[in-house]
Amino acid sequence: MKKIVLVVLVFVIASAFVAQQTKPQPGGLKAAMTRGKAVYDATCQACHQPDGLGVQNMNPPLAKTKWVLGDKKALIKIVLKGLTGGEIEIDGDKFTNPMPPQESTLSDQEIADVLTYIRNSFGNKASLVAAGEVKAMRAKLK
Repeated sequence: MKKIVLVVLVFVIASAFVAQQTKPQPGGLKAAMTRGKAVYDATCQACHQPDGLGVQNMNPPLAKTKWVLGDKKALIKIVLKGLTGGEIEIDGDKFTNPMPPQESTLSDQEIADVLTYIRNSFGNKASLVAAGEVKAMRAKLK
């Protein structure tokens, strides 16, 4: 019986920890969007443009692409580590400019906010990104 109680207790504690790590910052989507837009305007807009459509053959669009709407972990990794060393293809178009890593420039919260903004702007609609998700990926990549 003690083993069952111990297993249940460990499960409850682990579940609470996971929930805490993926919980968005207070204020919800509206607050994250406001903070994320500020980060986007300062850090991302020059390459990806105000409308998120990028620059043909150079900087990829952020509007309605599987890169943005797909796996959050992959997107977080791209922002942290950048994209270098070749071209990427999106919907048949090729883009060649490298993306610089932001791991030493942006905080976990700033990355979460800007990705939430991008995933919910430019015609996109996707789940929020939490700072805990960025923190976990940052630790995994070290």
